[in-house]
Amino acid sequence: MNEIERILVVTKSTKQCKKAVHHGISLARHYKAELHVFHLMHDPFGLEHWQLAIPSLKSIQQEHHQMRDKAKKDLDAMVAAEQAQGLNIKVDLAEGPPEKEILQAVKEKKIDLLITIAHAEGHLEQLLFGRLNEELHRKLPCSLMFIKHEPAPVRW
Repeated sequence: MNEIERILVVTKSTKQCKKAVHHGISLARHYKAELHVFHLMHDPFGLEHWQLAIPSLKSIQQEHHQMRDKAKKDLDAMVAAEQAQGLNIKVDLAEGPPEKEILQAVKEKKIDLLITIAHAEGHLEQLLFGRLNEELHRKLPCSLMFIKHEPAPVRW
């Protein structure tokens, strides 16, 4: 395997993405690599393109944005702490179609390793996000690491 010089961690600004960022930080330290954290702010609801008046969907969208903003704030704090300790981390933000944005970033930044969370792509996830993991696996010009996140047990 060639030396890893540039790592890209893709986050969807969720709590589960912290684990992917931790792996990226660990590998960047080990390889003395440049680390890019790429916040993918894709809105799966895309209401701006719809001409439907669905009040309940708007409240779900608002809740999604609040959760996303809180997760991004937490991820940014983690990145800032590592930057303060001298780790070379660059943070980027993208709002376009996930597959296109990720592939473009990988090519432009000459990424050697992409790290992202592996999520079960059930029917709902396919509807909201498409088959992103499958598309990335087939099209990426670099190595790809999926970080598994096991769901927590349901608390009663």
